[in-house]
Amino acid sequence: MGILNVTPDSFADGGRYSTTDLALKRAEEMMSEGVEIIDVGGESTKPGADRITQAEEVARVIPVIKELAKKDTPISIDTTRASVAEQAIKLGVSYVNDVSGGLADPEMYKLIAKHPKVQYIIMHWRAHSKTMQDHAIYMDVVKEVKEELEERIEDAIKAGVNPDQIIIDPGLGFAKLPEHNWELLRNIDRIALLGYPILIGASRKRFLGELTGSSNPDDREAASIAVTAMVAKQGVWGVRTHSVRPHRDAIATVNSFAKSKVEG
Repeated sequence: MGILNVTPDSFADGGRYSTTDLALKRAEEMMSEGVEIIDVGGESTKPGADRITQAEEVARVIPVIKELAKKDTPISIDTTRASVAEQAIKLGVSYVNDVSGGLADPEMYKLIAKHPKVQYIIMHWRAHSKTMQDHAIYMDVVKEVKEELEERIEDAIKAGVNPDQIIIDPGLGFAKLPEHNWELLRNIDRIALLGYPILIGASRKRFLGELTGSSNPDDREAASIAVTAMVAKQGVWGVRTHSVRPHRDAIATVNSFAKSKVEG
């Protein structure tokens, strides 16, 4: 899943693709590198970010999605607002990537239930970006994230969402300290016990910068690729990344290695 942030302030690439033309050019680059899903987002969710209005979000993402819908590559809308997701679904998006897991907008589950062909990504989340790091308090982060995801899944299903629509994301960096992120990555098998496909979004995040001493998100790419290889080995459904080709290469290498071990 290739990240396409149509924002001026996202942590890794804010402003690079903040116009429709720039965003479409970047999408073409990702498609040429073999991206499988393009995830279009119009609101920064980095720690401390202020919320934007619904009108601002729509103005950023809908023109891009309208053009991308003419292509063959599946599209995801990265939003916590059901109203934005609804407009994107009408244009043909295949995925709704809701970082709040339905907590930010009580209408989201009902919307997804009305569109059974749309896949819904439920991420672990505790609060909006402005205050989310105040909630990074856990006794057992894996147990608590698993339980809270299970609650979101149960609520979605009660609202009519088909379990086959659901993909889960442990929410690295969202109300998490670096040690929480590493603990979750080490225990993906425990998250997998929930029985749903898993999406991992580690690309260029701050905890990788703290590990490598890289304040510039671009300098965290090697660490990001290493995480992709690690979670590919653990059999996750997908990875959400800023670059495409090196991550595809890492996944192909892991898969080839696993295949050669089986054949050997």
